[in-house]
Amino acid sequence: MTPEPPPVADVDPREALRLVDAGAFLLDVREDDEWEAGHAPEAAHIAMGLVADRMDEVPSDRTVVCVCRVGGRSGTVAAALAAAGRDVRNVAGGMLAWEQDGLRLVAGDGGAGRTI
Repeated sequence: MTPEPPPVADVDPREALRLVDAGAFLLDVREDDEWEAGHAPEAAHIAMGLVADRMDEVPSDRTVVCVCRVGGRSGTVAAALAAAGRDVRNVAGGMLAWEQDGLRLVAGDGGAGRTI
């Protein structure tokens, strides 16, 4: 019988940023248009539907913090990463909460970003 992975812990946006500042990998799993409109400057982008095919791009040697628009898609990806043995957290409230907390967003063109 395969043991269940531990539940994925939710973190608020400021805790997520603290983890990233300490070396965690911030993974944005939103679609391309959402990413282009605005994302955390520290984030890497792999849309949710591509994560399984691009798993080798997700580090296994440090904490991974997953984020989407509100936390649902990233929670699903975080659970899959945890099942694959990754140390992972999910940003509760997603990029909407990130933006509401006044944390920086950049657009795909490098200008000021926004959440859509």
